[in-house]
Amino acid sequence: MTEQKATNVTWHAHAVSKNDRCKLNGHKGAVLWFTGLSACGKSTIANAVDHKLHKLGKHTFVLDGDNIRMGLNKNLGFSAEDRSENIRRIGEVAKLFASAGTIALTAFISPYRADRDKVREILPGEFIEVFVDASLDTCEKRDPKGLYKKARAGEIKNFTGISDPYEAPEKPELVLDSNTKSIEELADEVIAYLEKNHFFAV
Repeated sequence: MTEQKATNVTWHAHAVSKNDRCKLNGHKGAVLWFTGLSACGKSTIANAVDHKLHKLGKHTFVLDGDNIRMGLNKNLGFSAEDRSENIRRIGEVAKLFASAGTIALTAFISPYRADRDKVREILPGEFIEVFVDASLDTCEKRDPKGLYKKARAGEIKNFTGISDPYEAPEKPELVLDSNTKSIEELADEVIAYLEKNHFFAV
């Protein structure tokens, strides 16, 4: 699904450089890639970070798994192949945001390590893998959409953590303990990482 099919295409350089865009925004472009089981808190934390960054005057945008599947990726299901294509497309979209000097926050289960690593490859120095670490037991107890209950009953196939695997990151830039810490605490940890690693300076 990723082969180049279009012919007679040429890459066009932009008149305004990435560095120019970052200088205008006052900070570097980056991709905060939140990954973890369903109901671990990815979207909630990403939106909390987005809100805090917005208040600080940073240019940001959240790419949420469910929202993207209602538009750009509405033709993809949850097979291993479709999941990989889902993440590939999001990686390319996130790259565009980072090139525009924006901090993109993506909230996707993205269960396969190889798929996340491919996104990292196209975003050298800008890909920040954030593992939202919550146990399966914690996620099942939360289960805000009732998905685990349906998966346990066999009503949902290919459900990560139940009938499909989740491959946790081996060397993420950040690990957030979603079992015991509040959303506010975890969001502050992400902000602190960005400050410490000079993403707010151009």
